[in-house]
Amino acid sequence: MENHTEKKYRIRAGICIFFLLVIGLIATDNYKKLPGFHKDVLQIGVFSDSYWEVQNGWAYRIAEDAIARFEEQHPGVRVEYVSGIIKEDYADWLSGQMMKGEAPDVFFVLGEHFNDFAEAGVLKNLDGLIKEDDEFLPERYYSSAYAYGNYEGTQYALPFTCAPKLMFVNKTILEKEGIALPENQWTWDDFYRICSEVTKDTDGDGTPDQFGTVGYTWEDAFDSNGVMLFDERGKECYLTDPKAGTAIAFIEKMEELNEGYSVSSKDFALGNVVFQPMLFSEYRAYKSYPLSIKKYAGFAWDCLMMPAGPDGENISRLDTLLLAINPSTVHGKEAWEMLKLLTGDEAIQSEIFTYSEGVPVLREVVEAEENQKFFASESDSSHVLNLPMLSHAVEQAVVIPRFHNYDNAVSEVDRAIQAILQSNSNINMETIIQNRKINHYLNH
Repeated sequence: MENHTEKKYRIRAGICIFFLLVIGLIATDNYKKLPGFHKDVLQIGVFSDSYWEVQNGWAYRIAEDAIARFEEQHPGVRVEYVSGIIKEDYADWLSGQMMKGEAPDVFFVLGEHFNDFAEAGVLKNLDGLIKEDDEFLPERYYSSAYAYGNYEGTQYALPFTCAPKLMFVNKTILEKEGIALPENQWTWDDFYRICSEVTKDTDGDGTPDQFGTVGYTWEDAFDSNGVMLFDERGKECYLTDPKAGTAIAFIEKMEELNEGYSVSSKDFALGNVVFQPMLFSEYRAYKSYPLSIKKYAGFAWDCLMMPAGPDGENISRLDTLLLAINPSTVHGKEAWEMLKLLTGDEAIQSEIFTYSEGVPVLREVVEAEENQKFFASESDSSHVLNLPMLSHAVEQAVVIPRFHNYDNAVSEVDRAIQAILQSNSNINMETIIQNRKINHYLNH
């Protein structure tokens, strides 16, 4: 039989092990996963201002409406959102919460930070949830917006709202110069011809003061000429692709029109430039009162699809605001249901047209007949984007590859292209040299 001393030591050992387990649970926050240690409160991470950098006064409206609907559908579950964090500080705040193990169950992810968060492993892998949920239909989303939440073949986020890049047009200059507004199926040849015709010295001081375009980049040219810059793994750069060479030559040709003058966005705002690429969200924001009188008020303006290169289409890239789930959440089921509500509910997505400057990510919402009034009320021309055209712009938008260190790789390409444009040597030879440097960077 067990003697008294052995029994006493066994009890003490058991108590010590128990306290060690408790201390471990507390230290790692795993106690929150035990029954009775957490409340049925789902937290959502949001920011207080517009993703599109235009204060509209409705920062929390869509989230609040979604929360009200969710709580009605899920009795006993309370949903809270974190308030008071501006977009500029949001990524740093969210990173800090993640480091402390206190990140919200569901949170917005800015498009520019998605790669970093996906690489860090702080976004829940959604593939299993998507596969097991027969009611979830990825095809309802615009494929380009949906792909924005995919990193190296894994879906880590769902799209909430998006905006394609379009070409803003100063119609007043075109009318003054007797030039017709281009059709949406216009080309680089049309783009160059118009820019060359309008670039001139209008006040007779010997220096051009009216220009064709500002802000049109090599990325815009690559996108609209069918250039795939990297392979999917980010191990090879295709700068030597003839289509890339054509795009670089076109950029050089366009820059020569300005005769060394550095055209700025301010020049466009002052009414001295015909074309400037911008996101559709800015078109929406500054077409409506009262913002319409604060910017671009001295001339009539509109927007078009981007001009197509000889080997490409009238397409551009998309900016997308995403929603993700905390992989450590204790409310996995509820978090997934909230994610689907915010991104896949028709009524909630329709509110984006009313309370935001972006575009819904559901095709059925954008193409709904009742939303025709949105375009009719915000347009002063029958030529501007209609719903089918906007829908096409989003669906056909360029989907850039997602791989580790992508942003730095693009910076390397940018430096290479600037070197090519500034070089006096043959463009093809300089491109080969720069492409070798980039591939060396990608593989070391």
